[in-house]
Amino acid sequence: RLSSSIAPEIFGHEDIKRALLLQLVGGCTRKLPDGMRIRGDVNICLMGDPGVAKSQLLKHVASIAPRGVYTTGKGSSGVGLTAAITKDLTTGEMALEGGALVLADQGICAIDEFDKMDESDRTAI
Repeated sequence: RLSSSIAPEIFGHEDIKRALLLQLVGGCTRKLPDGMRIRGDVNICLMGDPGVAKSQLLKHVASIAPRGVYTTGKGSSGVGLTAAITKDLTTGEMALEGGALVLADQGICAIDEFDKMDESDRTAI
C-alpha cells in the first residue's frame, strides 16, 4: 500500500517501488558479538531498457527522501561526486564544497546513467 504512493504517476513496477520503499526506511544496524558492525543500508541498482521510467523513479525517490540528491553520471566525475574546490569570486579564497555523496550522507544518492561515467570514476566510488 505504501509502495503504491511512490511515483503514483508511473503504472506498474510494484516490486521496484517496494524495493525503493525499503531503501527509504532503511534497515537496522547490527553489532556482532566480536564488535563488528554491519550497516543496515540498502543499495539498489536499477537496470533495464530505455523508456521504462528508471530516471523518473530515481528523481521521485530523491525528492521525497529527507537527504536526497539526484545526479547524472554523464555530467559527474568520481571526484565531483565526493568534493569540489571552488573559488569565491569576491574574496578570491578557495573553499572545499561537498559533492553529491557527501550531501546525501545518511540519505539517498540517486546516480542516473551510471554507465556513462568513466570506468576509473565508477571504481573510485
